[in-house]
Amino acid sequence: MSNNSLVLIKRNIFKCIVLVLGLIFFGTANAQPVSKKKMPKSESFNVKTTAYLFAYFIGNKDDEEAIRFAVSNNGYNFRALNNNKPILNSADISSTGGVRDPHILRGADGKTFYMVVTDMVSAKGWDSNRAMTLLKSSDLINWTSSNINSQKRFPGNEDLLRVWAPQTIYDSQKGKYMIYWSMKNGNNPDIIYYAYANKDFTDLETEPKQLFFSPTNGSCIDGDIIFKDGKYHLFFKTEGEGAGIKIAVSDKLTEGYILKDKYVQQTKYPVEGAGVFKLNNSNDYILMYDLYTKGKYQFTRTSDLENFSVIDNAVSMNFHPRHGTIMPITTSELARLESKWGTTKDILSSPEAKEVKKININVDDSKKQVHLPVKQGTNLSSFKPDFTKYAGVSVEPKTPQDFTKGAVKYTVTINGHPAETWSVTASVANNPVLNGLYADPDILYSEKESKYYIYPTSDGFDNWSGTYFKTFSSTDLVNWTDEGIILDLEKDVTWAKKNAWAPCILEKKVGGSYKYYFYFTAGQKIGVAVADSPKGPFVDSGKPLIDKYPTGVTGGQQIDPDVFTDPKTGKNYLYWGNNYMAVAEINDDMISIKEESVKVITPDKSFREGTTVFFRNGKYYFLWSEDDTRSENYKVRYGTSDSPTGKINIPENNLVISKDKEAGIYATGHNSIIQIPGKDEWYIVYHRFNYPNGIAMRRPAGFNREVCIDKMEFDAAGNIVTVKPTHEGIKPLKK
Repeated sequence: MSNNSLVLIKRNIFKCIVLVLGLIFFGTANAQPVSKKKMPKSESFNVKTTAYLFAYFIGNKDDEEAIRFAVSNNGYNFRALNNNKPILNSADISSTGGVRDPHILRGADGKTFYMVVTDMVSAKGWDSNRAMTLLKSSDLINWTSSNINSQKRFPGNEDLLRVWAPQTIYDSQKGKYMIYWSMKNGNNPDIIYYAYANKDFTDLETEPKQLFFSPTNGSCIDGDIIFKDGKYHLFFKTEGEGAGIKIAVSDKLTEGYILKDKYVQQTKYPVEGAGVFKLNNSNDYILMYDLYTKGKYQFTRTSDLENFSVIDNAVSMNFHPRHGTIMPITTSELARLESKWGTTKDILSSPEAKEVKKININVDDSKKQVHLPVKQGTNLSSFKPDFTKYAGVSVEPKTPQDFTKGAVKYTVTINGHPAETWSVTASVANNPVLNGLYADPDILYSEKESKYYIYPTSDGFDNWSGTYFKTFSSTDLVNWTDEGIILDLEKDVTWAKKNAWAPCILEKKVGGSYKYYFYFTAGQKIGVAVADSPKGPFVDSGKPLIDKYPTGVTGGQQIDPDVFTDPKTGKNYLYWGNNYMAVAEINDDMISIKEESVKVITPDKSFREGTTVFFRNGKYYFLWSEDDTRSENYKVRYGTSDSPTGKINIPENNLVISKDKEAGIYATGHNSIIQIPGKDEWYIVYHRFNYPNGIAMRRPAGFNREVCIDKMEFDAAGNIVTVKPTHEGIKPLKK
């Protein structure tokens, strides 16, 4: 064998050894061609994330158009940092004085952060902005920024009207950060464009190119790209006809997106600002979006980016975000954020104990006091509020405490700050009785089921814009079960789709079976639906029952029905009206009225709305609400009559219930009354502003209300004794 042959053999043996060692130490993947669908580096960095950061803005005025931060341990329950104040001054980073739609991204190195925002003040008009702001940080605390005006920066944009909702993603093929956003030029629809940022993330180094436009040629805004299973999923909002959130998918980042032509939002309300993030230690994702006409966010969960389940009941926030994004963060990053912007107030106002009524926690900064309202049955002699465990924060004591002897001292230490000691008290608060925001309650005792039912307006929607009704059941008037939606205007009613307000109900035995007649307001008209159960489902009659003014009435609204059965005659009556009180006898079919019986019986000038009628000891009692539901002075008055159709006589003191300023209870109105079967025992069911936040909300307090129950009593002459509204509420009825 020649020397050359020996050298060749040795070389081949050496190559084999190298190959085997490579397989042992680096795995078989390195011996194969690199997949074109490998995960982008921005999602493959080795960072263990344990919490979440939410970047958002909150509204359209003053300093609401500014970047705010909130944090969460689980991706469901978020608490605002910095007392929900901006973490950056918008005037320092924008050309307009305001910024919106913040998108935050962890860089490919795992430790650099990028944020992009719309440079815009809405008060100047929706077609007023031409710029975006780019921000960069190494610690989430200190940010550098630069402003890019697309009209000035790039030629051919003379008719540019707006630059909206920029976002960032790392392009692993180019090793650069791609920014994508929507622009509208002239009369053309909004289109999503993209360009690459320079190395310092201070400018765009390429001209904008079209990334995606709606195949329907409608506007296309609020893009959000998620890389999953080797594909790029572009969530975006369509505008115009059939507006909503859709997804387009591509194998490549900058081209080839194919539309999946279905809407993925799980609501029929208008939405925008879709944001998707992956849950820590899970294969699931959260898709969230801004229900901007409702003042709410909706969260949905998905494992495949195809099917989405609403998880709103598990989500809580102590702020009202608008179009933002959520990014997973590490324990040390959370600790850093808490050190900079965390407060003792925030920590002590976020207990996790299920016994606490979280929307009613009262915090007094000046006195360093927190009051925790808890549910009936809570053992306050050994109670652990379980204050949220944020990284970088310690709370002492950690063990259950005796709250029956007064305030308990809690000491909060946030890294880098002196410890603070606050007083925490806790007491049972049976008001509000329903979990969440509801108003205009009507109450029924069901003979069929031997249960009580409350039928309220679903509240918390901007400008009273709810579109569905729910019911709640109880055996003791204190513990209530949510029985779900019983009538949805959008699905179940053909003649009105908005303003589901102020329902009432009647149980009636028909031919040996019970029927339930549900009278409700929709679109400022009154309808009726029928069911075989107090829990529904209810079937609408197909047309409004009341849709015009009574003779002689020229103002007000056809709203706020109340139904009453006269125990003397067995006749059924419907009452309604805003700024007038009307009554009519209901026909035997219970879904129509005797038109000739319509009568206006407005008691006096104090009448505004919310009639309710009951009978006691030979008298007919008429109750109504005075003032406006947005006013802290909203209250209930009453009169009596010898007939269910009037005339109504007004007692000298006819105040039923009104605000208690010392207790922080305001706007007590729009009530119903329940008598305990077989007893001369009566309760008033009413709504109030949300406690304690409502009084500071100004006008929105009028659609952020909650339902309460207090006992109502009479004097020897049959006059209603003025009710004092309470937080304590009533004790559970004994069976």
